[in-house]
Amino acid sequence: MDIWTDWPSREALAREGLGAGRRWVGWFGRIGGLTGGLWATFANEHLNPAQVVTVLAITAVGVVCFVGFVRSVQRRNLKVSLIWLTFTFAEAILCGLNHAPVMGIIFMCAISIGAIQRLPIVVAAPFTLLATSVFMIVVPHDVRNWGNVVTILGLGILGYVTRQDWEARAQTQRTLTQERSLRTAEAESAALAERSRIAREIHDVLAHSLSAQLVHLEAARLMVDNGAEREQIRERIVAARRMAQDGLLETRAALSALRGEFTPIGEFLGKLTADESARLEVVGTPRPLTAEAGVAVRRTAQEALTNVRKHAPGAVCTVRLSYLADSVELEVVDEGGSGGGELASSGSGLGLLGMRERAELLGGSLEAGPTPTGFRVLLRIKG
Repeated sequence: MDIWTDWPSREALAREGLGAGRRWVGWFGRIGGLTGGLWATFANEHLNPAQVVTVLAITAVGVVCFVGFVRSVQRRNLKVSLIWLTFTFAEAILCGLNHAPVMGIIFMCAISIGAIQRLPIVVAAPFTLLATSVFMIVVPHDVRNWGNVVTILGLGILGYVTRQDWEARAQTQRTLTQERSLRTAEAESAALAERSRIAREIHDVLAHSLSAQLVHLEAARLMVDNGAEREQIRERIVAARRMAQDGLLETRAALSALRGEFTPIGEFLGKLTADESARLEVVGTPRPLTAEAGVAVRRTAQEALTNVRKHAPGAVCTVRLSYLADSVELEVVDEGGSGGGELASSGSGLGLLGMRERAELLGGSLEAGPTPTGFRVLLRIKG
C-alpha cells in the first residue's frame, strides 16, 4: 500500500482490535478536551450571555461537522469528507473571531490529527498546512504565535504515528482472521478425511464379509445342483450366516480400531488363521501398531485368506507377520491348491486392488502374484 496516496484500510478506520479500555480513554480525552476548552474560554474571557450562547452554538456545530467528517471517511468519499472538514475549519475560525480562541485552537488540532489519520496524506497534509496558515492570518493577534502553530502541526505528526499504529493493529487482525479461517478449513479437511477413512474401513469390512458369504452361498448352490446331502448344504448356509454375523462384528471392530481400541494384531491373526486352518508365523519382537497400520494388516490378511479359499481350495496356507525396525510386513503364501474351481468366479474381483490402494494411502506397498507352487501376497507398511 502506498501510504501517501491510499486511504487507510477499512479495518484501520474501524479501529478493529482496539480494546474497550483504549476506546473509553479516547472518549474521555475528547470530552475532556472540549470541556477544558470551554472552561478556559469562559474563565479567561468576560462574555455576556449572548456571546456565551454564540460560542456554545459554534462549538456544537463544529463538533457535528467533525463527526460528519469521521463518518464520511468510513465510506471513503473524499469529496464529502473534505466538505465536512472545511465546515469544521470554518467553525474554528468563527471561534477565533468570537472570543473563543482556545476552542478555535482545539478544532484546528482536531482537524490536523484527524485529517492525517483518516485521509490520503497527499490530500491531508496540504489541507492541514493551508488551514493552519489561513487560521493564523484570520484570528486575532494574540493567537498568532509559533507555539500554537507548533501545537497544531505537531498533532498532525502524532496523527501520522497513530495512523501507523492503526494499520499495524489492522494487519494483526487480518492475520488473526486468516489464521482462524485456515484452522477452520483444516478442521473441515480433517473431518472429511476422517469420514472418508471410516467409509473406506466400513466398505472394506462389508466387501470382505459379503465376499465370504457369497463363497459359502455359491458352494451351497453347487451342492444343491449336484444333489448333495441336506446336512452339507445346511453347513454352508450356516457358515454364510456366521459370516454375516462376523461382518457385523467386524464393522464394529473397525470403528473401534479407528479409535485405537482393537485387540492386538497377533491375537487377531491367531484366531483368523485358526478359523481358516492356516499356519501363523511371527518374526521379530511384537509391538503395538498404529490404528491405520493395524487395520491394514487385518484387512489384507482377511482378503488374502478369502482369496485362498475361493481360488485355491485345499491349499496349505502360511501367514507370516514380521516386525522390522520401522515397518511391519505381512506375507500370505499358499501352496498346493487344487486351482480355481467353481467358486473362483464369485466375488467382485477388486480385493487386491483395494488392498493395494489401502497400503499406498498409508505410504506402504503391496505385492501380489503367482509362485511356482501357488500364490503370494506381501504387504509392507510403516508401523
